[in-house]
Amino acid sequence: MNVENEAGTARDPLNPPGRGKPIHRKWVFTVIALALLMMSIDGTIVATALHSMQHELHTSIDLAGWTITAYSLGFVVVLPIAGKLSEQYGCRRVFLGSVAAFTVASFCCGLADNIYVLIALRWLQAAGGAGLTPSATQIIVSYFRDARDRAVSLFGSIFSIGTMIGPIFGGLFVSYWSWRGIFLVNVPIGIAVVALALRYVPRDKQRASGNHPKMDVIGIALLGGGLLLGMLAVSHLAERNIHAWSPTFAASLAIAVVALWLFYHHINRTAHPFIVPHLITGPGFGTVNLINALYGGVTSGVVALIPLYASNRYGIDALGSGTLLVAQGAAAIIFSISATFALRRSGYRGPMYVGGAVTAAGMLLLAVSPLGAISPYVWLAGSAFLIGAGRGTNNPASRNAGLQLAPQSSSTIAALRTMCMSIGTILTISTATAILAGSDDPGRIQAWLFAIAGVLLLAALPLIARVPEHRGSW
Repeated sequence: MNVENEAGTARDPLNPPGRGKPIHRKWVFTVIALALLMMSIDGTIVATALHSMQHELHTSIDLAGWTITAYSLGFVVVLPIAGKLSEQYGCRRVFLGSVAAFTVASFCCGLADNIYVLIALRWLQAAGGAGLTPSATQIIVSYFRDARDRAVSLFGSIFSIGTMIGPIFGGLFVSYWSWRGIFLVNVPIGIAVVALALRYVPRDKQRASGNHPKMDVIGIALLGGGLLLGMLAVSHLAERNIHAWSPTFAASLAIAVVALWLFYHHINRTAHPFIVPHLITGPGFGTVNLINALYGGVTSGVVALIPLYASNRYGIDALGSGTLLVAQGAAAIIFSISATFALRRSGYRGPMYVGGAVTAAGMLLLAVSPLGAISPYVWLAGSAFLIGAGRGTNNPASRNAGLQLAPQSSSTIAALRTMCMSIGTILTISTATAILAGSDDPGRIQAWLFAIAGVLLLAALPLIARVPEHRGSW
């Protein structure tokens, strides 16, 4: 149990009293929040600079777009590895290494003068970003004790803020400076985070000599290869003239399925698996992972497609369609914070039911035409607000539901949650864009896709009954 003093600090729970330095929770959370904000901004800011990058680097829009695809692929593949490293070698070490890698890669991205170099650097940047959420989660779980459920829940509002302001900052940098600014802005933030982390984040507990089991190289290779080929297959599906019967798509997907099956077969039979099987499909965990993929990943994919829908169906300009996400982001922040402080009384299932239903309602309203004299912009903004409110309500419960089952594996669980959400997002966007590419009326088709997504979330609500219920701190 932490012992807090009047200054709001607590003693290190991993060291004996009198020997550990006081832990300044507010500063630790500030450091983590800055790192997560930096990473989340990067997820949306690059899209605003694609046109500028294309012209300055003398490349095609397809290659410029790969600066986003490469980041997504690298992020998903490295996530589980980062989670395991955080548990095995210490959350502080992985956190510092991830921030440093992200910062250095960002600096190099800002100096790149070749599109292929930039794509490779974006992969390295993703490798650094992938380590932040797992290590940050483990830091919170290890040192915040009775407040860790609320601290972890607030992660959702941080991501929502970053996602919302990323396009705004990107537009300002591209308009008044250069596309390079979207990467170089990370450098001073990263340096500040490293300096503050060295000062305030407690050192990792020293482990006994020889207490590091060998890394499961076979498991890492099978999971990494399976995820990479699977995401590449889905990415190919989003390209023009690529269909489900295309040899490139079919071969990549088939190899990915085989690799992932071999991975699950392997971890069930090895003494020291890369990921313990019950964290993936065990009681409670399997349901929570699926819910994160649906209500987190699919919803994120739908949100990312709202500006395109506003343009295709209603002819709303780029600025207007982009500001629709502000309504969604603001609702997510407000309701996430409210749900965080109500979570110990509400439990997990109640917010998940309400959040899931409200999110589905927002998607269904997106699909139908505005009623009465309501303008399309106001109708879409209201629908986006509902989706954000649902996401915000659901997020604290879904984030804590897996963690409280096995706090000792917090970094791996956090990595799996983010990985499931990322896979759901990539599948949603790639499938939708593949369908829209061959459509003569993309606005109408996208409305049907939103309706299908809403029905899917409604149909999945009974799954929430299988989520382990919990009230209070854990």
